[in-house]
Amino acid sequence: LTPALHYGVGVYEGIRSYATERGPAVFRLKEHAERLIDSALVLGFRELPYTAAEIAEAVKLVVAANGFEECYIRPLIYLTDGGWNLAVDTGKAGLGIAAWEWNNYLGAEALERGIRANIASFTRHHPNVMMTKAKITGNYANSVLAKTESVRLGFEEAILLDPQGYVAECTGENLFMVRRDRLYTIPTAPVLEGITRDAVITLARDLGYELSETPISRDQ
Repeated sequence: LTPALHYGVGVYEGIRSYATERGPAVFRLKEHAERLIDSALVLGFRELPYTAAEIAEAVKLVVAANGFEECYIRPLIYLTDGGWNLAVDTGKAGLGIAAWEWNNYLGAEALERGIRANIASFTRHHPNVMMTKAKITGNYANSVLAKTESVRLGFEEAILLDPQGYVAECTGENLFMVRRDRLYTIPTAPVLEGITRDAVITLARDLGYELSETPISRDQ
């Protein structure tokens, strides 16, 4: 009976831990914890039970308690103890952190062979309809509709267009394109500001690749 399940009032992060010579290392944990807090504030929460630093420490404890080296970590802030009248202020914020072994999001073959994707018939959220900068649980009904459609058509992933008809992002990933020896990605206005996206941009520029953040049309 949590309103988070009924109304989709929650925010989360998807974080990875990797095995290293010094033990498990959580990728960009500080940024993930800060974005979780930011998402909760965007959704309307005012009083949160933990700080970003406390959540980051809790994530480490969850990984250690499970004895994992490489794993996926899912912290979730959700509306509980009220909120049935559709107002965040009448409920409280709960926090849970889960971890499990989930090696490849699209399967092991995707790393070797790539994937097939199609343009979904569903449009990505308009920024004035849903807050696209926050990882809000309810936002992902849009992704579920698009992904389910594409998988049933024989594809592995869906590419969603924004309300203006330009390429936005996939159902769970930001999108990059290589065209004529240049790297392109979509500006952040219509999409989630992905932490993996930022890491790719940083690495590409460090390696000397030319990268442009520019609108991408479907026919490109």
